[in-house]
Amino acid sequence: MLSIRARAYIGAIIAGATALIAYSATISRIADPSRLGAYMLAALFAAGLKVSLPGITGTMSVSYVFILIGIAELSLGEAVAIAALSTVLQSVWHAKKRPKAIHLIFNAASISLASAGSYFVYHDVHMFGSDKTFRLALASCTYFLLNTMSIAGVVSLTEGKNVIAIWRDCYFWSFPYYLIGASITALIRYLFNYFDWRLTLFILPVVYVIFRSYRLYLGQLEREKEYAEQMAALHLRTIEALALAIETKDHTTGTHLRRVQVYARELAKDLALDENETKALQAASILHDIGKLAVPDYIISKPGRLTPEEFEKMKIHPVVGAEILATINFPYPVVPVVRAHHEKWDGSGYPDGLKGEEIPLGARILSCVDCFDALASDRQYRKALTLEEALKVVKSESGKSFDPAVVDLLEKRYQELEQKAWAEPVEESKKLSVDVKITRGESPDSGFQSDSGPAATEQGQGAFVNSIAAARQEVQSLYELTQSIGTTLSLGDTLSVVAARIKTLAPYDAIAIYILENDLLIPHYVNGENQKLFSALKIPLGEGLSGWVAENRKPILNGNPSVEPGYLHDSTKFSTLRSALGVPLETASGVIGVVGLYKAEKDAFSRDHLRVLLAINSKVSLAIENALRYQQAKIEATTDALTLLPNASSLFMHLEAELSFAAREQTRVAVLVCDLDGFKQVNDRFGHLVGNRVLQVVSRHLREDCHGGEYAARMGGDEFVVTIPNADEKRVQSKINRLAQMVRQVGEEICNEPVLGVSIGAAFYPDHGSDTETLLGESDRRMYSQKAQHKREAGAPPLGSELARLGQSLEASETATKP
Repeated sequence: MLSIRARAYIGAIIAGATALIAYSATISRIADPSRLGAYMLAALFAAGLKVSLPGITGTMSVSYVFILIGIAELSLGEAVAIAALSTVLQSVWHAKKRPKAIHLIFNAASISLASAGSYFVYHDVHMFGSDKTFRLALASCTYFLLNTMSIAGVVSLTEGKNVIAIWRDCYFWSFPYYLIGASITALIRYLFNYFDWRLTLFILPVVYVIFRSYRLYLGQLEREKEYAEQMAALHLRTIEALALAIETKDHTTGTHLRRVQVYARELAKDLALDENETKALQAASILHDIGKLAVPDYIISKPGRLTPEEFEKMKIHPVVGAEILATINFPYPVVPVVRAHHEKWDGSGYPDGLKGEEIPLGARILSCVDCFDALASDRQYRKALTLEEALKVVKSESGKSFDPAVVDLLEKRYQELEQKAWAEPVEESKKLSVDVKITRGESPDSGFQSDSGPAATEQGQGAFVNSIAAARQEVQSLYELTQSIGTTLSLGDTLSVVAARIKTLAPYDAIAIYILENDLLIPHYVNGENQKLFSALKIPLGEGLSGWVAENRKPILNGNPSVEPGYLHDSTKFSTLRSALGVPLETASGVIGVVGLYKAEKDAFSRDHLRVLLAINSKVSLAIENALRYQQAKIEATTDALTLLPNASSLFMHLEAELSFAAREQTRVAVLVCDLDGFKQVNDRFGHLVGNRVLQVVSRHLREDCHGGEYAARMGGDEFVVTIPNADEKRVQSKINRLAQMVRQVGEEICNEPVLGVSIGAAFYPDHGSDTETLLGESDRRMYSQKAQHKREAGAPPLGSELARLGQSLEASETATKP
């Protein structure tokens, strides 16, 4: 619904245009109907050739050129008529959404006033004398200002935003196109001196060609924009999925995340946070508890008060969360908000003991609304409080835990915000096919399960004493296992702890913990007899003992280990193990792997062993899943997403370790900084998608060409770094030759012409420096020196001169190191 001021503004524009039309009708006459008809036909034709602008709701056509011609050549009434009619046609022709009558009238009125203003500037302002070109440029500027400012004005009144900010952000970028239109108009008028106005009709095919070319260009931009948006959305959904996993561990729901996000976003507006701070707060709203990956599950879900030791463990989660998020390199300050969301207004919070306004405002908002919504939500250990009761608790902590200004604002708006939170659309999570019956993967023929394990009962005097002692031992072992499996996020450490604790509950001669990867069970931890044989297995889902366990989600008691793929039907592989106990590792997302226990005796496992493993299954599975997620997060944090090469952070860590080793062993290390020549030309001529493909192919070849401890990483843009241990000049020169040839071939294969080359700077440890920064700086300097030389050469191919100079550089380095 439009405000009164917006209606008044629209009415004033329409009234002004009406008066203008009436005035122009009284003073204007049609001197040459044929010329008016030709200009009108050309303008209407051009108005139909419109393109949608990327990023905003609007269209652009080349009818503006013919409107300017009308302003310069025709009377006021004729010029206004051409402008108004072409605008109406542009608004309705192939419109994605049928415009309302008021929109058409306003658009036509706005353009009429803009064209009239331009007309008066061109014909009646004589401060610039008879210079028609300059007056045409001034008229074009006037048309641009009147047209865009009138539209920005109505948007400002409708949305309550600053009119100058709207004009600057949404319309100012189009100013060069108006100047280009004025230039084209000036050229056409110049041609009129030789061919008269009838030339207009012959210009229309040229206009159509320009339109088609520009539409193809904007279409490419729109596709690239959609691709970038899809990648950004995928990144955000991945983060949200990880955050939801944390909420699941905390026994809350995704609804809590969304509600906290809505509350925080609305309070941020009232407290005048800038755009970056608001985005940071929205991201922190769903990611603030990601550090709980490092907190044992039994502490998080404990239905009572924590012990001092448990609270010490709980307090690390803001620090761990901040460290995890610091690797993502957000473009806005998420990390400080996550780190400080448990700080308190009076300074008694953690981890840094910040006080008052030392705490980031986003963290103050988040801590308040998170507590409020948590109190008003059901938890495993208590029922939800009413909104009024939750607000009362929050108010009691005002000035202690929470910023009084935030609490006061929450008190004023909590009912309104609650309605907004419930009205917020929430996508339904896709349900997994957990109830589908699996028909593939029949049970093996022999030995999967036997009821004849060791007797669980003992007869005779004192049997109950042994049973009680065994039960107490089992409880103690279960407690120790649940205490220890959540203390590390390392996958190797987690699996090692799990294997050690299981052995006290179900003794075995060998253990294999398989992780499901692309429908294959891959052994990530193996210990005991036949270790090498088990480590080499890759078990397809549904095949063998462990494959059957994973696919059917059922355990197997006293199965035959020899039926695993890799043993079965292979006479060269023989196992001395005769009993197997397999249990699927399941989480909320499905089966993630299998635990296989093996013994040399036949039917060695009892139902008690199976019962114990099933009892600990959920906690073990969750611990392994968390470790897998953390491992994936670490890989993503140290890997370049486009090329899959190590990123700059990983390079610095690797090079530091490489130099430390070289210092101990007194060996040399070569550092090559490589920068692609002509890459900007590839992007400009062939598009960024082709440029991305070039980077990916070059990176793949760099990775494949690494031998003998060599290491390749992407520094950023089109710059790569290669490190070579135990380096000598001959080996480095050979490497440079291969890299230069490879880059040239990639350019020819992808672009079908030799547009690509490479500049390479080489530095040696310890000849040119003893630390990472010095070596990279020297290599970088040499690379840029070589690149500058390429640019100075007139038409010389970069490859030959590049290799010659690098050879001279390496010979000079070799001479300098000889005694």
